[in-house]
Amino acid sequence: MKDGKVLLGLLAGISAGAILGILMAPDKGSSTRRKISHKSDEYLNDLGRKFDDFIDGIAGKVENVKDETTKMAANGKAKFDEAEGKFNTAFK
Repeated sequence: MKDGKVLLGLLAGISAGAILGILMAPDKGSSTRRKISHKSDEYLNDLGRKFDDFIDGIAGKVENVKDETTKMAANGKAKFDEAEGKFNTAFK
């Protein structure tokens, strides 16, 4: 509960600061809106690139796990076949 109030207060403070900064900006409103739009586009593009990198990293790790699992299964089958052969030889 206490953490939620701190977070809410922090977000309110950031919002109030951003609004005051825009209202007291020395540029015209149209110029300020253009700058905000440009910055938001930059942030979205950056976020998109980071998300793509994250997905590529996850896909690579999944592929590695898949390869390792296939190798372990083949190794396990080979050991099973070897043990089965020894068992069959011993009890025939």
